Amino acid sequence: MSLRTLALVSGVYDLLLGLPMLLAAPLVARFFGAPEPVPVVNAWLNGVFALALAGGYFWAARDAEARRGYLWAAGVFAKGLGAVVFVLDHFLNGSPPAFLLFAATDGALAALTLALLRRRAA
Repeated sequence: MSLRTLALVSGVYDLLLGLPMLLAAPLVARFFGAPEPVPVVNAWLNGVFALALAGGYFWAARDAEARRGYLWAAGVFAKGLGAVVFVLDHFLNGSPPAFLLFAATDGALAALTLALLRRRAA
């Protein structure tokens, strides 16, 4: 897989996460077995954050080699740390098991991004 393809996949992933959180946060929470967000603005801000990441990925995809820094920040750091936070929240605070799906997808995207970035650097 190329860095460009990975950036596009990650952008679509974040777009598909961000839009529902911004437009239908209570419904999304119920779907994943979580309580409705209170205040809902926290979920909306998470949606804005995900959409910002998506926009960055689409921008990076236009010249992935020149925009590797964004892929390190968003693809390795943000997604990797996000995966860790989801796992910790599940075991420390009892968040719904469905949240582990986000840990798995974020973690897989982070690991793949790291592998592709390191492969290109070598």
